[in-house]
Amino acid sequence: MVFFLFATYRHWSQRSVMQAEEGTSNFQVEDDFSDPKKSDVPRYAIFNTSKGLITVELYKEGSPEVVDEFIDACQKGHFKGMLFQRVVKHFVIQGGDSENHAVIEDWTSREKHYNQLEKRLKHEAFMLGTSNMKHEKEGFDIFITTAPIPDLNAKLNVFGRVIKGEDIVQEIEEVDTDEHYRPKSRIGIIDVTLKHKI
Repeated sequence: MVFFLFATYRHWSQRSVMQAEEGTSNFQVEDDFSDPKKSDVPRYAIFNTSKGLITVELYKEGSPEVVDEFIDACQKGHFKGMLFQRVVKHFVIQGGDSENHAVIEDWTSREKHYNQLEKRLKHEAFMLGTSNMKHEKEGFDIFITTAPIPDLNAKLNVFGRVIKGEDIVQEIEEVDTDEHYRPKSRIGIIDVTLKHKI
């Protein structure tokens, strides 16, 4: 028994020395078995808007392709200077240059009906999504819901959730708009910062 414990200790000591020489640790060795690509993907995006900061947690597991596309767009500076083109109070705000306004028009035409429906978790407010349409070059638009939307998943690819800055989202949705839900004053995104931790 004593010999076994000594042999085990000796093996552990030799491994620790080897790891120290290689500049590794037990945690890093175990981490080698995980997917390196998954660990490299930012988990958060911070939108610096003209009203303040909005922090979003990205849903990589649920919408991997959309998150990858969003991150790529961020790295290319796509969202710098992007305006919020549509703001529908108690509903949704839209940023981007997409000319497809069917999503907004369809929702707003049935807004009163929606307000009477059950508010389920998957349709809650402060979700980040983009249109289901295939994005053209420079066509990645974003939507942030400000109220539960019953058919949200049918209209948008949801890929994140606002975890900080809900008050900023609400401030944006309170801006004055024209009859087409366009803000009367320019309001938009200054830039987006990607983070692994916050």
